[in-house]
Amino acid sequence: MAKTEKKGKAYTVSKLYDKGRARNRTCPKCGQGHFLAQHKDRVTCGKCHYTEFLTKKN
Repeated sequence: MAKTEKKGKAYTVSKLYDKGRARNRTCPKCGQGHFLAQHKDRVTCGKCHYTEFLTKKN
C-alpha cells in the first residue's frame, strides 16, 4: 500500500447520487458539487461551515 492511499473503503462519486439525482442537498453558498452533511439535529457544509438546524415537529 502506497503512502498516499487511505485505509478502508474508497468513497466513490456514485454513492453521492441516486439514479442521477443528488442524495444530499447542495450547499447554497458553495454551489453545485458541495454537499451538506446530515447530522441528527442539523445539516452542515464542511467547506464553508454553513449550518441549518432542523426543527422538531410536535
